[in-house]
Amino acid sequence: MIDTQMPEVKQLLQNLTSRIPKALPAEERHHFISKDIINNLSDEERSSLKGFFDTSLNLMRKLGASDIDLGGWGAKDRIWFRIQGVKTPVEELGEYSVEQTDTIIQSILSEKQRDFLIENKSLDISYHYRGEHGSINRQRATCYLDMGAIALNMRAISTEIRPYSSFGFHANVARFHSLVHTKEGLVLVTGLTGSGKSSTLDAIVDLNNQSIDAHIIIIASPVEFVHSSRRCIIRHREVGRDTMSFKHGTIEALRQDPDIIVIGEMRDAETIMSALEVADSGHKVLSTLHTSSAIESIDRIIGEVPVLEQDRVRNRLGDVLRCVISQKLVPGKDGKRVLAKEIMLMASNIRAAIKNNNTGEIYQMMREGVKYGMTTMEQDLKRLVTTKKISKEVAMNYSNNKKMMKQLLQSMV
Repeated sequence: MIDTQMPEVKQLLQNLTSRIPKALPAEERHHFISKDIINNLSDEERSSLKGFFDTSLNLMRKLGASDIDLGGWGAKDRIWFRIQGVKTPVEELGEYSVEQTDTIIQSILSEKQRDFLIENKSLDISYHYRGEHGSINRQRATCYLDMGAIALNMRAISTEIRPYSSFGFHANVARFHSLVHTKEGLVLVTGLTGSGKSSTLDAIVDLNNQSIDAHIIIIASPVEFVHSSRRCIIRHREVGRDTMSFKHGTIEALRQDPDIIVIGEMRDAETIMSALEVADSGHKVLSTLHTSSAIESIDRIIGEVPVLEQDRVRNRLGDVLRCVISQKLVPGKDGKRVLAKEIMLMASNIRAAIKNNNTGEIYQMMREGVKYGMTTMEQDLKRLVTTKKISKEVAMNYSNNKKMMKQLLQSMV
């Protein structure tokens, strides 16, 4: 399909971009493409560009890639896939000039989105298309500028939820995730970009959707996996379209009779404070943070607020926090990525450590809390080495505490 489309699309792009005045500065070039080219596309031309882009996304899924990247000077005229964690240019998709990728990317955006991107230099969107077998596939994307040119990263959103049972969570962990057992409190899923946070959060939502009659409100930017209401009413509210911000969506949710509020990401102090207040009001809150460990997550939350407010936030966090899952996807021996996770559950000694600003003591408490369902990242990496899923080198590379990881690996000899 790509082979038959490519000559036609390349000729179309060459014709379209030949109209762009050569001396235009970057911002004026983007305005010209938006107003003078994209707005004047015929239905056939628009369909041809979308068809090529969607076929590229189908190839991405067929190859098991998680991301597609194109546009900007850094892409070197290629379209790139991330396959099993590795970025690779895809030869069969051909080469495209910066002006051509500017045009391709703008062609999949609405006029309002194009104006926002040009003005704000960055845009987060969701994108859906019909797959080869008729399924509706969803992607999340960010458009941004690279030396004045438009670049795009788009990530595939799974069409299926990973079963909650496949995570192997201890029964005590599951109790904190389930509304059946715990009606309130804050549950965090943390990790760096590409660590599978969204998949874990979706699995927790699905666990509740199948086990209790309730109301779940998901606030996201953008909305990724769309859950079907089963036992729960599930609302999806996209920032920028359905609500003004994470903070606004969180506060508005209190008037919508929720049982669980899912905040896609706690990315600023206002959202963090809103999440703590909502959890303190007796609701169950699920959210994510871009941190690599449970202790770093606690320190990050407290560090986001002014010094004079930090004692109050420590006390509130100690009261509302229930569970932190910090995860990484690490290279497995079979070439696929394996989930490694650190789990902290709220216990009286951990609550006291948070309130007394002794977070440095929590790591040892987690190490000693294995029978209750807790584990450090290093303990879980050792488990993956013991079960021959990853190598010792990978365990060392992905550990947070290198000294402890070395000790754990030496104890295996």
